[in-house]
Amino acid sequence: MAVEMIAPPQLQQEQITEAGGRYTFTVDDYYRMAEHGILPPDARVELIEGEILTMSPVGGKHVTCFHTVMRQIDRQLDSTVTVRVQSPVRLNNHTEPEPDVAVIRERDYGDGHPGPDDVFLLVEVSDTTLRFDRNRKIPVYAAAGIPEVWIVDLNAAVVTRYTGPNDGAYDLQERFRRGQSLTIDALPAVTGVVDDILPKG
Repeated sequence: MAVEMIAPPQLQQEQITEAGGRYTFTVDDYYRMAEHGILPPDARVELIEGEILTMSPVGGKHVTCFHTVMRQIDRQLDSTVTVRVQSPVRLNNHTEPEPDVAVIRERDYGDGHPGPDDVFLLVEVSDTTLRFDRNRKIPVYAAAGIPEVWIVDLNAAVVTRYTGPNDGAYDLQERFRRGQSLTIDALPAVTGVVDDILPKG
C-alpha cells in the first residue's frame, strides 16, 4: 500500500514524472519530503522504483528471525565486513529499500548509505510480505546487481537463496530447509544454519 503522494512546493515539476496516474520520486525528493514533515520521522516507508510504500508491521517472529540472522552472520565476519538491520541501501536514483538484514562492506558512509557495490548479501524475512518480496523486491535487487539475496519464508519454514543477477532476474534459486546450511557466495567462510535462522517450533 502506498502512502499518499504529495509533492512539497520546493520540488520542481521536472523532478517528478507521472506514470499511470502515479508520481514517481527520486531519492532526493524522498528525503526532502521527510525534511519538510510530509513524511513523519517515524514513518515506516521505503522507496521502490519511485514509489513510497508503507512497510508492513513486524511481528515477534519476524523481529526474532532477522536479529538471529544478523547475530549468526556477524560473529563470522572480519573487520572488512559489517551487518546492518533494517537500514537503507541506495540501489539507484529512484530506489532505496530497507532490507531486514544487509551484509555490506565496512567503510565510512558519511551522510550516505551503501550502494550495490557495497553489498554482499541482502536478507528479507517474509510472512505477510512474501508475494511483495518475491515479485517486486527480487527483480529490483537483481536489476541493481545485488549479488545475493535470501528470503526467509517463516510460513513455509524455508530459506530461498537467489544468486547470479542477470537482466532483472536471478539465474539461480535454491531452497534450504531445516537440517541444511547455506553460505554467502562472496564470503564462502560465512555459513547460515537454517535451523538457527528459523524460529523454533
